[in-house]
Amino acid sequence: MTDEPPAASPDAGHEIAEPPAKPDGRALAAAATRKGGVTGLSRLQVLGVLFGLLGAALVLAVAGRLDDQDVRLTFGLGDLAPSLTLDPPRFTRAVGALIALAGAAAIADRWTKRLAGLGLIAATALLAPLVLVVALALSTSASSLNLLPLLSESLRLATPIALGSLAGLFAERSGVVNIGIEGMMLAGAGVGFVVYAFVGAGLGGGALYLGILAAIVVGGAMAALHAMLCVTFRTDQIVSGVAINLLAIGITSFLRREVLLDLGVGGAATLRPIALPGLSSLPIIGPLFVGKPIFWTMFVVFVLTQLVLFRTAWGLRVRSVGEHPHAAETLGINVVKMRYQSVIIGGLIAGLAGAWFSLETVGSFEDVMTQGAGFIALAALIFGKWRPWPAFGGALLFGFTTALGSRIQLLSVEIGGYPIPSAFLQSVPYVVTIAVLAGAIGRAIPPASVGIPYRRER
Repeated sequence: MTDEPPAASPDAGHEIAEPPAKPDGRALAAAATRKGGVTGLSRLQVLGVLFGLLGAALVLAVAGRLDDQDVRLTFGLGDLAPSLTLDPPRFTRAVGALIALAGAAAIADRWTKRLAGLGLIAATALLAPLVLVVALALSTSASSLNLLPLLSESLRLATPIALGSLAGLFAERSGVVNIGIEGMMLAGAGVGFVVYAFVGAGLGGGALYLGILAAIVVGGAMAALHAMLCVTFRTDQIVSGVAINLLAIGITSFLRREVLLDLGVGGAATLRPIALPGLSSLPIIGPLFVGKPIFWTMFVVFVLTQLVLFRTAWGLRVRSVGEHPHAAETLGINVVKMRYQSVIIGGLIAGLAGAWFSLETVGSFEDVMTQGAGFIALAALIFGKWRPWPAFGGALLFGFTTALGSRIQLLSVEIGGYPIPSAFLQSVPYVVTIAVLAGAIGRAIPPASVGIPYRRER
């Protein structure tokens, strides 16, 4: 019997190839965006199609249905206040044509990408005056509108959203998802008002500030509970945030039913406005510099957040544990401690935002009175791509759309003889929020380790 030569190994004469590296999710997402994804269109081109359709509808359908009676937009008080008189059909056609051109430029973004982006930004900015002009044209009660109160109201309504976004910023920059902002705000609003109700008779106006202090403390306590669940016990951070929200609803409902109703506290005083010396007496724009304490505190907190997170060693440590916690640990940074500190600071800010509802604005407490402000604050944080001042822009967008809906309701706007339902106007801010988050802001990349439980290396 002859021996057959051994079969050649399939790897003979060849080097063993290394297994391919696992593709990076962010790289795949970027490649899909460049290639247009499933639809074959880039994000900018999809926006271009939508803007083109909107511009065509404004020119062909909306402008012809508006009356020729001029409307007037003013800004400020007194005879020196600037004003602008517009013809609604002509203005609508002009804005519609510009929006359509911006859409066409965006569709051709492979050749004019920078021009298309600028065009869409300009077209978006024109939507606000367009809505005001159309509303005045369809109004049954007024043909002029002062923009100064609208801007002032927008800033005021943006206050809790802006503070809530900072609460999320501190937590998520350290790597902890915080959807419990809503619960922290609600707990601050409820407990703060209960404290005010207990001591109000003895301290007078000082009881309001004691209530604010209590709101801040309880917000920090709820955040500490969230940090313990997420950081120490490594609970799923989404589940922990939901638990915080449900706990706040239960606690505040109990306090209202068992404490506030027994005390018989109804409408109460709110914080008094503060006028900035010198600025509040300026002609035309002076009313913009009159606001209540939490409103002014919001700007101080934003400045401090920008400085602390991006100009101090502590802020650098916070951002490092949110991006690469194990690398930060090798440099001697206590990741657990940094995450606890960041989440609790965010909770203190959320408690202050809750006090805005009950102690600065309404003067009472109702069940679930924050009405989803914490979730809108997270949307503003994503809109701002986890940076303070862009997040403030997102909060201001929500405040403006809320104020705009209220203003349109006061104008008694009718379409075809039928008034616009108030429920529709109240839903406009949420619709705008969904539209923005659905793709109008581009890709928003969170900190690399956000939502990932940290396990200390042995």
